[in-house]
Amino acid sequence: MPESLTYTQDKFTFEVATDRHYNAAGLWAKAADGDRITVGVSDFFQQHNGDVAFFEVGEAGTTVSTGDEFANIETIKADIELPSPVSGVITAVNEALELEAELINQDPYDAGWLAVIEANDWTSDREELMTPQQYLEHMKAQAQAEA
Repeated sequence: MPESLTYTQDKFTFEVATDRHYNAAGLWAKAADGDRITVGVSDFFQQHNGDVAFFEVGEAGTTVSTGDEFANIETIKADIELPSPVSGVITAVNEALELEAELINQDPYDAGWLAVIEANDWTSDREELMTPQQYLEHMKAQAQAEA
């Protein structure tokens, strides 16, 4: 697990990895190699939405735009469309999730990553995302509003 910020509410503790950026939907984006951006869901997202039963993402070669649906997660609670945190082309998909979608819940910041996107302009996309501290505050407000 990367270094993280934590927030505890009632019996739940949520972690926010500090080495990536976040969108309001709870997806993270982390530069892997230049403009190759690894994308996944936050710990809060996976705890809030429940156990993942099924995961589907666009195929490698699919062009995505920031905010457009690029993946879908089905949990015991809901069917959730995931908005891409960056614009670009999907270059890799976490194939382990086909057989073990639960990795998203078990290890959202490492083994549970969703896809790699070759970003068109990571610098601009990153400026539109939240820092870990900003996401922590966003997440706290959401958790408190639902308590």
